[in-house]
Amino acid sequence: EVEVVESGGGLVQAGGSLRLSCAASGFAFDDYAVTWFRQAAPEKERVIISSISCEDGRTYVANSVKGRFTISTDNAKKTVYLQMNSLRPEDTAVYYCAAEDVASYDGNYYLPRNWYGMNYWGKGTLVTVSS
Repeated sequence: EVEVVESGGGLVQAGGSLRLSCAASGFAFDDYAVTWFRQAAPEKERVIISSISCEDGRTYVANSVKGRFTISTDNAKKTVYLQMNSLRPEDTAVYYCAAEDVASYDGNYYLPRNWYGMNYWGKGTLVTVSS
């Protein structure tokens, strides 16, 4: 059974840190690129935050969080992490991770990956940053 499960969200004060985890199972993790999105409210768009290729370790980080957020992967644990430092109230959102099978591209693909290409999604984890 395929599962993508986010964890690590919570309430933190501005300037604090959280580490989100995205644990995957049921598919060939090494053939995927994993992307973190966030959605500040149900009526707002889901925004790409960071992507990582589990094939070759390439990463992408959005300008809005560059220098504060770091993405990494532990392929042995089939888990992608998003380390979030210097959190701001505007980082408050539900954070989702999603995985796309990129094996067929033979390495010829760009990051970040768009939401419509994702094969599997998690249900999200809420991050709330208080001022």
